[in-house]
Amino acid sequence: MSRTRVLIAEDQVLLRSGIARLLEDAGMEVVAQAGDAEELMRKVRAHRPDVAIVDVQMPPDNTDDGLRAAIALRAELPKVAIVVLSQFLEERYAVDLVGDDARGVGYLLKDRVIDVAEFADAIERVANGGSALDPEVVSRMVGRRRADDPLDALTPREREVLGLMAEGKSNRGIAELLGLSGAAVEKHATRIFHKLGVADEPTEHRRVMAVLRLLRAG
Repeated sequence: MSRTRVLIAEDQVLLRSGIARLLEDAGMEVVAQAGDAEELMRKVRAHRPDVAIVDVQMPPDNTDDGLRAAIALRAELPKVAIVVLSQFLEERYAVDLVGDDARGVGYLLKDRVIDVAEFADAIERVANGGSALDPEVVSRMVGRRRADDPLDALTPREREVLGLMAEGKSNRGIAELLGLSGAAVEKHATRIFHKLGVADEPTEHRRVMAVLRLLRAG
């Protein structure tokens, strides 16, 4: 089985090297590293990694250069998955990044890197076409009340399950966190898909479509 090929774009050299070491130890292959948005674009085009991990704030402007480059790469090279790392929580970043397709995209706060197992799992899931949104973003979106909210039809437990789906948790992971059986999680997921109007398609696609519904509701 081939290793997941990763490119890391982060202007802080120590953090970039640390992430590279963590992912290599987790069994992934770091094919390239970049320190600014222009280098990111150039190296992704050259190496075509499975997933690019991108800091929001990067040179040359040190504003949202990384995010803008990530959005451009999603449009140009849709087969390259993107995980954006942010120092601060900005919901609009997640919404702008996802756009109309939640497949192969992640938005995480940098603090999540500390939990190596969870971080590596999120990278692998996104690289394989899933999605991973930071728990803080999910919490705000699920908890907010809106007019004509499509989430109103969900029970509190279904909201919990949807939130964990959006974070990128597998059914097994959700079951362990909520103290449920795998069958119970599957039933909750099926009801969520039905209530949100997600078509009966392959399971992973239905999950990311449910995440997209959550983002659009925000």
